[in-house]
Amino acid sequence: MIFTDTHTHLYLDEFDQDRREVIEKATGAGVRYMMLPNIDSTSISTMLALADEFPANCFPMMGLHPTSVKENFREELAIVENQLQNRRFYGIGECGIDLYWDKTFAKEQEFVFRHHIELALSFNLPLIVHIRESFNEVIRILKDANKPELRGIFHCFSGSPEQAKQATGLGFSLGLGGVITFKNNRMQETLKHVDMKHLVLETDAPFLAPMPYRGKRNDPSYIPLIAEKVAEIKGISVEEVARATTENARKLFRFDD
Repeated sequence: MIFTDTHTHLYLDEFDQDRREVIEKATGAGVRYMMLPNIDSTSISTMLALADEFPANCFPMMGLHPTSVKENFREELAIVENQLQNRRFYGIGECGIDLYWDKTFAKEQEFVFRHHIELALSFNLPLIVHIRESFNEVIRILKDANKPELRGIFHCFSGSPEQAKQATGLGFSLGLGGVITFKNNRMQETLKHVDMKHLVLETDAPFLAPMPYRGKRNDPSYIPLIAEKVAEIKGISVEEVARATTENARKLFRFDD
């Protein structure tokens, strides 16, 4: 079985002591592909170093995380654009809207997200969308863009069947992470109504570890645990989940090209 972790922050400090071992553990568990979403200018060098060290497994993306949108957002966007012009990236993000932590820069977040949409279209790359407490805002902005060729992932999706329909109707995939394994998570019911062609797997490591590791450091080797829960809910084999979600990721990111 070949799995893909479509969202992992392996370059963060939490992995400084054992990063190579974590990646070897993940590939040993069948997680061959690990997509690295950027956060801001402070994370670029370590992310790219990791991608260069493991070019067959770790694939960098470029963007500005919404919680990093501050007074200097224009300078940060200029750095994002410069990076995109100077090497290959596999996606635009992590980007989007976050109204959970701080709404001080909500207006600027929307401006930055719209700019990321333009970058995704310009570079023909998938958009990795952060939707914390902001699903309706994100949907509104994507509908405003009105670009059928836009594609990407709603990261850490855990919404209702109707919200899933809205997202997939715009051509986006749904990122399923460790939250799907939590008891009574509403996404377990939503998942019954979503076709496998719309699903990809992710960890968001080091955050949001699945059961039975909830509250501990997450890592890509836990992707099979997420796949097992998806298989259980969908009534299919883990092999089918691995095949379908990795094929979906390949179509989105084109990391085999």
